[in-house]
Amino acid sequence: MTDESTITSLFHAFEGKKLLIIGDVMIDSYLWGNVDRVSPEAPVPIVALNKRESRLGGAANVAMNIQNMGGVPVLCSVIGDDNKGDLFSELLEEQGLSGEGIMSSPNRLTTVKFRVFGNNVQMLRVDEEVAHPLRRDETVKLLDRIKAFLQGGDIEAIVFEDYDKGVITPWLIGQVMEAAQFQDIPVVVDPKKKNFARYQGVDLIKPNLKELREGLNLNGELVDPEQIHKAVLALQDKLQVETVLATLSDKGIYYSRRNSSGERESGAIPAYIRDVADVSGAGDTVIGLAALCVAAGAPVELMAQICNLGGGLVCEMVGVVPVNKDKLLMEARRKFCCEPS
Repeated sequence: MTDESTITSLFHAFEGKKLLIIGDVMIDSYLWGNVDRVSPEAPVPIVALNKRESRLGGAANVAMNIQNMGGVPVLCSVIGDDNKGDLFSELLEEQGLSGEGIMSSPNRLTTVKFRVFGNNVQMLRVDEEVAHPLRRDETVKLLDRIKAFLQGGDIEAIVFEDYDKGVITPWLIGQVMEAAQFQDIPVVVDPKKKNFARYQGVDLIKPNLKELREGLNLNGELVDPEQIHKAVLALQDKLQVETVLATLSDKGIYYSRRNSSGERESGAIPAYIRDVADVSGAGDTVIGLAALCVAAGAPVELMAQICNLGGGLVCEMVGVVPVNKDKLLMEARRKFCCEPS
């Protein structure tokens, strides 16, 4: 079992950690209503709308998770020069998040995911987006903003939150990695398929099972614990990363960290039984917590435990929501200090 003071000290260490988040931001839009009849026009339900809601999503949700844990997120991304972009900026302001690192572009749409709920059940999702890569001149401008934050000298970790929407390009990854290595700033990544191989040499990468398979060009499912173990170690070797934190959905998390001597510390953290309402945003919570743990120098097993617990907690809520620090700390103390490991 983990000592309670160790957990408390780690949570205190999150306070004031300044993290740079680079990636695809979006608005998660929710349409809530009731269903009591079927359309006469087609065999589809009619949702009688009674509530609309907009929340920050993507890399912005990672920023909110870091903020909720006491960290100081610095968000860098590109949105559209459109009405939804204005709404995104308003949501940032409402959450007390700085928009200093946000650029707007007339060449893009602000990504919005519309989710339609009828009788509290998600019935449809509609995505409004432009997913082609940023133009080179826009990427250069974004990099200039990123470097300006890095030159401040107080960034303690960099997060790439990659949703394959075009903000993160291979050239941008290379430039940021070079700057991070020069300043000895750890880099953590929540990857997607397109740029997967570009994250060579990062400090931590967090694939899910699908991304793990795609990153290694594996066929079939990864279901056997030994298969997962071998896949994680193979990815660690292929990308030459220090830590792999693989999220396994209802199976929990598998971690592996390699030290400077080449020795690995690996293990599986099973998922806790929960009343899962919605898995949306769980990956954002995990990468946010992992980045804070890396910045705070947390042991890898404790990091995996905290990430596993936090990712599970947000699944109990409908829609994309950041983790609650007090609730996570209370449950961590109870699970790790009182229950048998």
